[in-house]
Amino acid sequence: MNIKQAKQEIANTLKAYLTRDELGNYLIPAIRQRPVLLMGPPGIGKTQIMEQIAAEEGVGLVAYTITHHTRQSAIGLPFIEKRTYGGKEYSITEYTMSEILASVYQLMERTGLKEGILFLDEINCVSETLAPMMLQFLQCKTFGNQRLPEGWLIVAAGNPPEYNKSVRDFDVVTLDRVKRMDVTEDFAVWKEYARRKGIHGAVISYLDIKKDNFYRIETTVDGLQFATARGWEDLSELIIAYEKLGLRVDREVVGQYIQLPRIAKDFANYLELYYKYQRTYHVDDIVKGTWQNITMLELREAPFDEKLSVMGLLLSRLSESARAVRQQDALTTALHTALLDFKAKTADGAEPQAVLGQLIWQRQEKLRQAKEAGSLEKETRDLGMWEVNTLEDYRQQLAKEDVTDPAEAMETVRGWFGGEVEKRKTLGADTGAMFDNTFRFLEQTFGQDQELVLFVTEVTAGYDTSWFVENFGCDAYFRHNKELLFDDTRHRIRESIAAAKAAELEERSHE
Repeated sequence: MNIKQAKQEIANTLKAYLTRDELGNYLIPAIRQRPVLLMGPPGIGKTQIMEQIAAEEGVGLVAYTITHHTRQSAIGLPFIEKRTYGGKEYSITEYTMSEILASVYQLMERTGLKEGILFLDEINCVSETLAPMMLQFLQCKTFGNQRLPEGWLIVAAGNPPEYNKSVRDFDVVTLDRVKRMDVTEDFAVWKEYARRKGIHGAVISYLDIKKDNFYRIETTVDGLQFATARGWEDLSELIIAYEKLGLRVDREVVGQYIQLPRIAKDFANYLELYYKYQRTYHVDDIVKGTWQNITMLELREAPFDEKLSVMGLLLSRLSESARAVRQQDALTTALHTALLDFKAKTADGAEPQAVLGQLIWQRQEKLRQAKEAGSLEKETRDLGMWEVNTLEDYRQQLAKEDVTDPAEAMETVRGWFGGEVEKRKTLGADTGAMFDNTFRFLEQTFGQDQELVLFVTEVTAGYDTSWFVENFGCDAYFRHNKELLFDDTRHRIRESIAAAKAAELEERSHE
């Protein structure tokens, strides 16, 4: 299965394990709640989906890379205890609490969450002394004489032996007590995730052209060389940061993340072309509706890969703008909810600044708990911080203007909130114009050819662009939507266009 399917199945498993019967007991007894064993190549997102599931299901997350542990830290230190049996005193060995289990209890104390996921990565790479204890934990959910609390799903992840020489095989006894899922890399699924996370457009468009370079691990005379999903995502983060700093990402920098030299070199060359196309085709002019006729002519005659790159540039620009609208929309919605509380409490006579202070504290506490629980995603964190900062601005402004009357305070705050609503409206209108201009440019460049259909498909697949079209509309998109093609058909179109271009070049070479 792919990582998206694995995420859904683990989420379903968690829900099933946490379901209770009419007496309040877990429907599936703890002894029958098998740990999930997630096996798959490194760098495909196993850790990320744990964070996503915890955030979406509202449970805690404790994550460990098990190879960092010794027998003592995982199990606890032994100590001698005195016990009496049959009137005679004996010395027996007990254990202090495992650091791993202690972390679970600490999270429960800090957050108040009593249920969650315990994620143990690299489970099949533990040391020889720790291996028997880890197998016991998977089978019995105990470290030494300490047991994992009820309501906690164990998810253990490991890499197949072809990716790691240190792996250990699980015996039949262990495998018969776990729920095993084998996960493989899948570019289509990763691309959907990449659009959602705002991965750099150069990375997405390059891999869209050269999918075979998305995930590769090769054994060479120089050792293992590889390109992974994790590497591409981390490289994307660096490219975005470097662009803000005005720094150049060259082949050496790419090679620090994509550790397969020929792919690193190829992408570094593509990145230079990507920036060149951005300048040559004046992408910002296109989305503003001020392109030159020569731009259309050049793109119409360009090689197919170049067309894809330019459309990727346009799509990235639209996605960036649509993301800003979506985030402003989310902020406006959150503030509206806060102001309803503000109105209700000030109507009861509460002091306006104190009410805002309470609302701010509640939201800060919610962010803190989510962070403590290991389930605070970046976008959720950013939205929460924007909301807190905006409410704090309102509070300080009320104090500065010495507004204490509840009715006056509500009216004043409503005016400031109206500014956020107007900002949403303006961003939406500007982004809508960018969509219209882009479609008009592509229509004038390609007519009704298949390049435009490909572009419509990508708009549909993009998280932010599809959200914008759904919420703000786009007449040009809906005009072309009937010709929408999904992935398998899209691939065939690309192959046929590429083949036609190759035949055309071959024909020209004989002229």
